[in-house]
Amino acid sequence: MRERLPEQEANIALLIDADNASPDHLDDVLLVLGELGTINIRRAYGNWAKASLKGWGQLTGLHSIVPMQQFDVVKGKSATDMRMTIDAMDLLYRGSVDGFGIMSSDSDFLPLAQRIREDGLQVYGFGTAKTPLSFQQACSRFFDVGALALDDEEELEQPAIAKGQRPVDPELLQVLGSAYKASKRDEEGYTPLSELGQRAKAVSSFAARNYGFTRLSDLIKAVPNFEVKSGEDGRLLVKRLR
Repeated sequence: MRERLPEQEANIALLIDADNASPDHLDDVLLVLGELGTINIRRAYGNWAKASLKGWGQLTGLHSIVPMQQFDVVKGKSATDMRMTIDAMDLLYRGSVDGFGIMSSDSDFLPLAQRIREDGLQVYGFGTAKTPLSFQQACSRFFDVGALALDDEEELEQPAIAKGQRPVDPELLQVLGSAYKASKRDEEGYTPLSELGQRAKAVSSFAARNYGFTRLSDLIKAVPNFEVKSGEDGRLLVKRLR
């Protein structure tokens, strides 16, 4: 992995499985990745002779995405996944990339995500809610593209969170609770919000955006189980109430 100056943004490579991802979610994916670094490498993989990829074809020039052609060698079988994996490993060994964005709902990319993380790089997955949990957990962070779209439209109506009320998703509460227990706390029981977030990401594919919030602080404030306040140094602190 290349050495990066503190003020230098992470160099992100976005690899898109066009055969297994909808172009309707591209804007949301670019928005999220843009907050995490600079997307200097943008590639979309598929058999561009297929009419089903027409929507992607119209976006490649608009968003400076390089279309990577991969013909179907055998009918009913796609070689796209293999080509995309090979390119990812090439980029990994060049050492010029700080993180990968993988846009796909295909569990075949599980080994790729695991291998990239072994080298200490971040893997950001983007797929539908039906994406196999194994691939979601293999990513450093996984984003449900459906939830991202709802968030942008300000029409989030997921049962996990009712606006202004406590999230009732037991998995979310468990992740936040475990992260709080693992975090260092002061004598009053407060821990830095940043540390809580890092702990949560370490044990799951946790991402605040999956629950309709752009920031972790907004999500925590929506959970009555936690209290948020500003510390003397300006940092946000979190305390579990029960």
